[in-house]
Amino acid sequence: MADCNETLRELEAFLDGELSDDGRHAIHAHLDGCNDCLQAFDFQAELRTVIAAKCRNDEIPPSLLTRIQQCFHDDFDDGATR
Repeated sequence: MADCNETLRELEAFLDGELSDDGRHAIHAHLDGCNDCLQAFDFQAELRTVIAAKCRNDEIPPSLLTRIQQCFHDDFDDGATR
């Protein structure tokens, strides 16, 4: 069974569906028996829902998209020059 530290550390991956079957089972089992971690899970899940709802109709400002693309370009260039 996962402990509180492991559960909280893996919560994002759990919510993203990125854990193995064993990992998901361990987190589920821990959440079933730990109210504090269950509250943290509920908060994170609700926060994701609110952010998704608020951002659903918002377009990415062109300047932000350009900056994001530049970050990827910069990371690629840095990796290529090493």
